[in-house]
Amino acid sequence: MSIKIVTDSTSYIDPAVQKEFDITIIPLSVHFPDESFKETEVDYEYFYNKIDREGIIPTSSQPAQGEIQEVFTNIIEQGHEVMAIFLSSDMSGTYHSSLAAKEIILQERPEAKIEILDSRTNSMAMGLIVLAAARLAQEGKFLAEVVEAARETMKRVKFYFVPAGLDYLKKGGRIGGAAALLGSILQIRPILFVKDGQTDLFERVRGTRASIERMLNLLDNDIKAYGLRNVIVQHISCYDKAAELAHTIKTRYGLGAAVLPIGPVIGLHVGPGSLAIIYVTETY
Repeated sequence: MSIKIVTDSTSYIDPAVQKEFDITIIPLSVHFPDESFKETEVDYEYFYNKIDREGIIPTSSQPAQGEIQEVFTNIIEQGHEVMAIFLSSDMSGTYHSSLAAKEIILQERPEAKIEILDSRTNSMAMGLIVLAAARLAQEGKFLAEVVEAARETMKRVKFYFVPAGLDYLKKGGRIGGAAALLGSILQIRPILFVKDGQTDLFERVRGTRASIERMLNLLDNDIKAYGLRNVIVQHISCYDKAAELAHTIKTRYGLGAAVLPIGPVIGLHVGPGSLAIIYVTETY
């Protein structure tokens, strides 16, 4: 018997790493008026180009409860235990659907071992929590130890990101038209973060370069105070800028930062050009 790790597609874990740790991904979906896609099956560039071309912000949807139940059941039938970690329950109903799926399975198989964690975040902030659990699972640790590793990582993960502009926030109804216009004229860039399971404003900075430098300053402060275990740079259709940011981190701290894309379900809220720094401190 071993522990199998399950998460959803908004973790955006690199496919090679998914395979290395045998992580099962349950996809969320995105929907335009004329077509729909599972997030794991749509080309990211096609998706964002379609938004720009048609001016329509698509909607997203969580996986069906039955799909989650099927994944859990298959793992249990193979004689394994389940450790599932999903995006914030304040952002999606995926977590609550997984709890309902678990209850149905336990009615039929009371001996089944299924642990489910609400990550209270998304993207590689959740991905790093998943990987902390996956490493211990691969080492053959007990389920309780794997759960504890995930919970401890949750306390130490930080996620800051800056959109390239305010158009997507305006289209998605997260900022008013007048505020978006004034912000664009003044080159205001909001630094956003995930707080208490929701996306929130950390502060406003004038200019993209200044906003990126401010994120680096936040990273620097946390390194000095708590140490650093891992750092990731994520981006939405701006790999070159993300690679430059990762190079800056390596130059300043001697730390390699993987560069990974953010997919449609999360990306549709902030748009192409967005950059994120995600990291886990040693202590908290």
